[in-house]
Amino acid sequence: MDPASLRTVHQVHGTNVRTIDDRNDARTPIQADALATNLSGIALGILTADCAPVLLADPTAHVIAAAHAGWRGALDGIVESTVAAMIGLGAHPSSTVAGIGPCIGPRTYEVDPGFRGSFVDRNPEHRRYFRAAPRPDRFLFDLSGFVGSALSVAGIGTIERIDGDTLSEETRFFSYRRARHRGEPDYGRQLSAIVLRH
Repeated sequence: MDPASLRTVHQVHGTNVRTIDDRNDARTPIQADALATNLSGIALGILTADCAPVLLADPTAHVIAAAHAGWRGALDGIVESTVAAMIGLGAHPSSTVAGIGPCIGPRTYEVDPGFRGSFVDRNPEHRRYFRAAPRPDRFLFDLSGFVGSALSVAGIGTIERIDGDTLSEETRFFSYRRARHRGEPDYGRQLSAIVLRH
């Protein structure tokens, strides 16, 4: 793809979705955490460094989307907002395929009780995405599992996951949390992109 075809957003861990319906639109990133389009030849890109990238496509309706699902955006509904934007462009959840890319893994994503409470207070069933961590008074969170469940509830027909733990697999992935633990001033990001060709 020509790099000029790539569209991205200024990600803010929210639920805003930008719909690209004009080839000249969105050359300047806006604050959003997902993009959707039914235009061919435009690549939608999401940056991650522990959060979950989610790429979606309805091959029948010719609609695609890319979403950045950090814990806050996932909890607040970025998956649901992205699916709704796709439906607005003519997609059908049952014929949509979703891929969840590498993110911080359920064996390393250690969180405190307040973090867990943010989920459980919203819905007691969210307890299933947490298990006790080796350290006392800590939990391990399954971000990919949580995002996958949201996609399933939204009616997505096929959901696939790419294995990989961004925190522990240093030779494969960048990680925000790993960089912060080391006191590094910055960190790299993975780019996940999807393009429609028809």
